[in-house]
Amino acid sequence: MKKTVTVGNAEPAGEVVLTLAESLAGRIRDKVISGILPPGSHLSEVALCEELGVSRNTLREVFRLLTKEGLLKHEANRGVFVNTPSMSTIVDIYNLRRMIECQALAEADPRHPAVEKMRASVEAAMVHRQNGQWLSAGTDDIAFHAAIVELADSPRLNMFFAQISLELRLVFGLLHDPEYLHARYVDKNQMILEQLEAGQTAEASKTLRDYLFDAERFILAAYTRLG
Repeated sequence: MKKTVTVGNAEPAGEVVLTLAESLAGRIRDKVISGILPPGSHLSEVALCEELGVSRNTLREVFRLLTKEGLLKHEANRGVFVNTPSMSTIVDIYNLRRMIECQALAEADPRHPAVEKMRASVEAAMVHRQNGQWLSAGTDDIAFHAAIVELADSPRLNMFFAQISLELRLVFGLLHDPEYLHARYVDKNQMILEQLEAGQTAEASKTLRDYLFDAERFILAAYTRLG
């Protein structure tokens, strides 16, 4: 289906035109990110076609897009499911995060505009922690680390980390208690921010490296218990 959805302002140069399938993929992606569709969830073609008001051909294009992103997987004779990350995927994600984020922090300028994004994410997480809104605190955490990547001034790295962030959401979705997962890291993010703002980039990088090793062990242990 060729129907398009225009996002952005009315100026032609500023338009972002999405196909119907891309727009619907965004809606399903949001359900995965928010935890409404946790890892392992089965996606019924019949139910989704009725809910979204689209044909099966359009829905299958949506599934193709999200499978390419790694959010969904197709199992022969069973259907389409929200992907469940393996232990090797978790290890790979955290290896990549240490390589990218720690280097970005070590070489960061404390005056970089992304530092303000880091602070906004920390402050939002504190509000969400106070209100017990742990899924939102998880969103703040991902925004904090995306801002760290922005310190490297590489659009390609930013795009790459956006993909990793989607897979991180799947990893986080394996744990059904978001408070258990996110509560321990709000203050650690604040510590990293304070070190960076003080110009202590090497210390901030080391704090983050230790933090990411700890998070990896924590998630793998939880994954093992779930297994």
